[in-house]
Amino acid sequence: MAGKPINRTLKLVLEYGPLVLFFVGYLRLRDELLIIGGQEYKGFIVVTAAFIPLMVLSSLALWRLTGHISRLQVGTLVIVILFGGLSVWFNDERFFKMKPTILYVLLGGALAIGLIRGESYLKVAMDELMPLQDAGWMILTRRLCYFFFALALLNELTWRTQSTDTWVYFKTFGLSLAMFAFFMTQARVFQAYGLPDSEVDERE
Repeated sequence: MAGKPINRTLKLVLEYGPLVLFFVGYLRLRDELLIIGGQEYKGFIVVTAAFIPLMVLSSLALWRLTGHISRLQVGTLVIVILFGGLSVWFNDERFFKMKPTILYVLLGGALAIGLIRGESYLKVAMDELMPLQDAGWMILTRRLCYFFFALALLNELTWRTQSTDTWVYFKTFGLSLAMFAFFMTQARVFQAYGLPDSEVDERE
C-alpha cells in the first residue's frame, strides 16, 4: 500500500538522521568512559543506547506522516532494538556490531527462499517504486540476494578484524554507499525490463 506524499528532504532526514547522529555522537564520546548507575560504559555503548529511541521515534514519525511503514523498516527496527538492547544490557559492543550481519543474512535468506519457490519477494516489497517485468524482478532479486550475503560477510570481516573506528565509518558510509552503488550498476536491468508508461498507468 502506498503511503501519503511526504517532503523528500524530511523523509531523508527521518531515515538517515539517526545514523548520522550516531556517527556524530560516537566521534564525540568514543574516548570517554561514563559511569551510569555505578556501571562503567564506553562511549560506544552510550551512543548505541541513544540510537535505539532515535530509530523508534524516526520510524513512528515516518509512519505518522505517510500512513505506511514497510516490512523492511519494521524488521530493521526490531533488529536494532534487539541487538542494540543486548549491547547495552550486557555492556558489550559486539552485539550491535553484529546487527548488520544478522539483518543482511535475514534479507538474503528471505530472497533466497522466494527464488527457490520461483517468486520474487523483492517485487512484493518494491513493485510500486520500480515497475519491472517479472523476468527483470527475478534477475534483480537474484543479484540482490548475493549482494546481501556479501555485505553480511563483509561486515563480519570488518568488525572482527578492524578497529571500532573503522567499523563505525564502514557502517555509516560504506554500507550506504555500497547499496547506492549496487542499484546504480543495475541500470541495464531497469532499461531492459522496465514496464512501458502505458502499462504502469493501467496498473495504477
